Amino acid sequence: MVPLLLLLIVIIVLFFKGLKDNSEKNLKLLNALALFTFVFGVLGFVVGLLGALEAISANTVPISPQILAGGLKVSLISPAFGMVIFLIGKLFSIILTWKKA
Repeated sequence: MVPLLLLLIVIIVLFFKGLKDNSEKNLKLLNALALFTFVFGVLGFVVGLLGALEAISANTVPISPQILAGGLKVSLISPAFGMVIFLIGKLFSIILTWKKA
């Protein structure tokens, strides 16, 4: 979650920089970072899910559905946060594109 938060801060800084100096390079970087944030969130989900499945397969005691559902709920926080940051980045990109025209 910390890398996603840092990427959000960078996207916000790029947006305010783009308000002052609206260049094509700034817009492309903003779009690329927004997409990277989304993919990074999905990667966090996949890595966490693989770790959870490895722990489940190593365990000989049956796992209750409540524990499994709770783990899946926690694992979906990372891609949801990445998606929100992606949408914020795309919104900033749309605003800068509209302002440029």
